[in-house]
Amino acid sequence: MRLPSALALAAALLAAQLLVAAAAGAADAAAVTHYVLDPAKSTLEFNFSQAGAQNKGRFRHFSTALDFSADNLAASHLEVTVDMTSVDTGDQERDDTLKDADLFAVKKFAQARFSAAQIVKSASGYEAIGKLTIRDATRDVRIPFTWRSAAEQGANVGYMTGRTTLRRLDYGVGQGDWKATDQVGNDVGVSFTLRLTAR
Repeated sequence: MRLPSALALAAALLAAQLLVAAAAGAADAAAVTHYVLDPAKSTLEFNFSQAGAQNKGRFRHFSTALDFSADNLAASHLEVTVDMTSVDTGDQERDDTLKDADLFAVKKFAQARFSAAQIVKSASGYEAIGKLTIRDATRDVRIPFTWRSAAEQGANVGYMTGRTTLRRLDYGVGQGDWKATDQVGNDVGVSFTLRLTAR
């Protein structure tokens, strides 16, 4: 009788450990906070070289949804959708050219999307690892960012900032004559400063 009793006791202890682990995992999942964009205090900008001069632009409309906890990165993820028709370089003629079929082709591809199912710690902050889709091309990218949380007027907010470099031709942004890089460079710098509020 002793051996079966010992086995039963071991089984009971194992079951208890599994329940504790499951409870801990549930607590971790609950610690992840859902954030949404504060559009009035957020920017998404880009810069590029044209005819040897540096130019800047921005997207006036985009959305961001972030589930994030520095203590539970495994459950953290990021979704960004950009309205490509809202491109603004301060020059209407250039904006119309960017929206045309050989570049952003906004009539066919009105949105760009970044979906990061993984967020990891880095030496300087964090990296969002996911897939970026512009036009009909999707590429794996790693977007570095820093994060700062704060309490403002009784609300929990987060500040997310970062920058990276993309190659426009990787996404087909440059058909016909625009494939050449002697007038418009292939590298495009992207920077963002986001204010997000907890929901």
